[in-house]
Amino acid sequence: MAAGAAAALAFLNQESRARAGGFAGLRAPAPVTMDSFFFGCELSGHTRSFTFKVEEEDDAEHVLALTMLCLTEGAKDECNVVEVVARNHDHQEIAVPVANLKLSCQPMLSLDDFQLQPPVTFRLKSGSGPVRITGRHQIVTVSNDISEEEESGEEGSEEEEAELCPILPAKKQRGRP
Repeated sequence: MAAGAAAALAFLNQESRARAGGFAGLRAPAPVTMDSFFFGCELSGHTRSFTFKVEEEDDAEHVLALTMLCLTEGAKDECNVVEVVARNHDHQEIAVPVANLKLSCQPMLSLDDFQLQPPVTFRLKSGSGPVRITGRHQIVTVSNDISEEEESGEEGSEEEEAELCPILPAKKQRGRP
């Protein structure tokens, strides 16, 4: 990765992939799949903005959960203001500064899973960085189709129940010495 180049890094976190099932014998109306990908980009004097967006045709729910902003190697002791441009509840574009980082007093800021709906643009409003932004791209997919393996799993459990023998009472033993 070239220094100063903005990069979106993503990899599938296998442990975070989950399929929601039923609770106490009740089935959810539709299977839900949740995926979580690592996100990261870098803002600098050469790359002053980065936009995170998803495909318009995608029916999944996407959330960008920011965890940390930090100055990286080569940063000067100057104010680095990072601004987020996103949409508000009225779907109007709004720009909000989220961090003012300075190497000598606040080189990093924890955002504690600050959640945004894509598209989101990050801008380095002042300073020369480099500023690293990290977080998670979470994707929630609701499937209206029941997969074949779920159907066969349900049929198999019914067959297993039919094959079980009933529990018989223990026989009494007489005349034990």
